Amino acid sequence: LRKSAFENLYHTYGSFGNTIAAVLASQVKQLQFFAQARKYGSAMEASLDVTNVPTSVYTNLIEAVHKNLDKMYRYVDLRKKLLGVDELHMYDLYCPLIEGVSGRTPIDEAKKTVYDALAPLGEDYRKVLQQGFDNRWIDVYENAGKRSGAYSWGVYGVHPFVLLNYQPRYNSISTIAHEMGHAMHSYFSSQAQSYVNSEYTIFCAEVASTTNENLLLEHTLKHAMAEQKIYLLNQFLEAVRTTVYRQVQFAEFERYIHGEITAGRSLQAEKLEEYWLQSNRDYYGPALTVDKELASEWSRIPHFYTAFYVYQYATGITAAVSIANSILKHGDKAFYNYKKFLSAGGSMPPVEILKLAGVDLTTEQPFNVAMREFRDTLNSLKALYNEEK
Repeated sequence: LRKSAFENLYHTYGSFGNTIAAVLASQVKQLQFFAQARKYGSAMEASLDVTNVPTSVYTNLIEAVHKNLDKMYRYVDLRKKLLGVDELHMYDLYCPLIEGVSGRTPIDEAKKTVYDALAPLGEDYRKVLQQGFDNRWIDVYENAGKRSGAYSWGVYGVHPFVLLNYQPRYNSISTIAHEMGHAMHSYFSSQAQSYVNSEYTIFCAEVASTTNENLLLEHTLKHAMAEQKIYLLNQFLEAVRTTVYRQVQFAEFERYIHGEITAGRSLQAEKLEEYWLQSNRDYYGPALTVDKELASEWSRIPHFYTAFYVYQYATGITAAVSIANSILKHGDKAFYNYKKFLSAGGSMPPVEILKLAGVDLTTEQPFNVAMREFRDTLNSLKALYNEEK
């Protein structure tokens, strides 16, 4: 079924390859025209300048991931062995390694789990968190006409509102931690900043939410049985694969297509397909069988029409892993610095705001922390699997 869906989807996209390549080329040319008209050195520089982020953050991110591709190769190889397949295809990467272990958790128990997991953030933080739980900040369940997924919206002068579509399983508990991370970020920023400076940028938006997810994961692992640990460890590995490695792969593709237009070359579908296939080989290694249909995947990624945006997913989770590790290791001192980040809103350039929490994304240090965590989690998963066997 997965194979059929994969082939049918990409055959359809492939049939429109030339048209989509022409549309993408037009988008890139437009961005470059406006960048030149406004005296920027490149479209990347123009796009990142909107949030005062230096281009070195973008290039450092790609270089850091390239230095750590060996860890992704090990993960893909392990996933192939755990699934017991002769060939691992792209459509196999999203298969759960183990099923039926997340349990059924009522909403009140889920809230308590999140409350307990966020103990490292201190009582002042959890007091506001409990206030949100007790005072209907959250619309919990599915309903007719309600949008899908989950969402948080900070309202200055009132309090944040959170929308969920709660299901009694671990993913939904993690979603509560995630969305309440957004809500708490909005709350503390609104309390500390004027209306003008209260909103944080997209560059910082996923940091608080993902920090909460990481703290929840660490808490849950302490109380989990072996099968549950396999499930949870793989949750983290997949988060890093899809939010760091995959988004950086997208970011590198963006840099490539802008480079092609800058050099006076055209974006031909055939050439983009060749690049994309090689990119997947480079990012996932020899354990992944790269099917020819995958060549058309670039054409279905909508983020390429929002210039130089996707890298922020990777920087966000990188910063969050670094912050969560620091809080668990150093306690109150680390949270004191993190609270400065939560309260800063948009009052400073985002790179400087993250420095308040001890994360300097102009260096490779946060990326190294995240990659070490990925490596250690991979080793733990492998050891657990060997024990289970």
